[in-house]
Amino acid sequence: MHRANFFWRMRRLILILLIAWFATSHTSAAAHHKYLAYVGTYTDHGSKGIYAYRFDSASGKLTPLGLGAESANPSFLADDSDGKYLYAVNETETFHGQPTGAVSAFAIHPNDGKLSLLNQVSSRGQDPAHIVLDRTGKYALVANYTTGSVAVFPVLKDGRLGDSTSFVQHKGSSVDPERQAGPHAHAIALSPDDRFAIVADLGLDELLVYRFDSATGTLGPNPQVVHAAPGAGPRHLAFGHNGKFLYVLNEMKSTVVNYSYDAATGTLHEVQNVPALARPVTKDDTAAEIEVHPSGKFLFTSNRGDDSITVLAINPKTSTLTRIESDPTGGKTPRHFAIDPTGKWLLAENQDSNSIVVFRIDRKSGHLTRTAETAQITSPVCLAFVAGAK
Repeated sequence: MHRANFFWRMRRLILILLIAWFATSHTSAAAHHKYLAYVGTYTDHGSKGIYAYRFDSASGKLTPLGLGAESANPSFLADDSDGKYLYAVNETETFHGQPTGAVSAFAIHPNDGKLSLLNQVSSRGQDPAHIVLDRTGKYALVANYTTGSVAVFPVLKDGRLGDSTSFVQHKGSSVDPERQAGPHAHAIALSPDDRFAIVADLGLDELLVYRFDSATGTLGPNPQVVHAAPGAGPRHLAFGHNGKFLYVLNEMKSTVVNYSYDAATGTLHEVQNVPALARPVTKDDTAAEIEVHPSGKFLFTSNRGDDSITVLAINPKTSTLTRIESDPTGGKTPRHFAIDPTGKWLLAENQDSNSIVVFRIDRKSGHLTRTAETAQITSPVCLAFVAGAK
């Protein structure tokens, strides 16, 4: 009798714990349905800086909150992992009278989406086009496009940016006399273990693999150099989920190159070269953004000129790519797109038609379906979902 009562009480206790866990997990999930989304713009066409939105991942609805902060040409954004700070490159040729762009640090106000400028520093090169925080969140790495250089800045405890801890100037040229007469550092990817920084240089047709010291924020000398096809123009890059493959989008040839990655040495070897477009590439086609789906099953690229998003399947065993489809973005010049943290939605920013269009992602097939949700905004060029901001 006592044993039966004991087992009955244990079953009751387990049931209560399961109910509590179910309620807590679903409450937490509901709390994460809404995110802040910040959009950087080119301000020489009438916009004023960075704009804030509330995004509902349950419905795909994008609600404008207005101007987050005035800022000159905030063309690429990055946020910290806690959702407290936002960082932007200011893609300009001069800053405080010097031939350089700038990098801005902002504090995020989650209630209304407003941004407070903490400080601004020289990017140490003209027209910075990309910024990424290292895996520790202690350093921001910036690629300066026009002058072809890379700089590293410490992120201080209060979110401000400190003086540069490392700077590298690229040198050389490639085959296109108009676009590759000099170096053009375009984007940076940190390896999963934070030991290497891979820089895509469009002007050199090279990937430069630097050793990165996350304790001091320094880039090592004598990087490994991986040569792209002449005239390819490496632009943006993304690691696969297993960290063993790196996918590189070539802007000028509109191709995706799959490289195997050796984590011990930082060595890259080309595995596959896949066209982003189903049709022949024209002079008006310039590939722009690349992103791996949170599931690791799909890869997406944006294609200016063709004004589309290409969907590719990632083989789970070999990480090789198979093209699935290309979908019109519903506008002109999709310079950037972003996948929301849940992996349910893709938001395409059409720079030259002043719109953001929301697509639903089929998690089984990768297929994109355009929704009725569209936001009007002047010259959108980058969108960042802020993790931790509700």
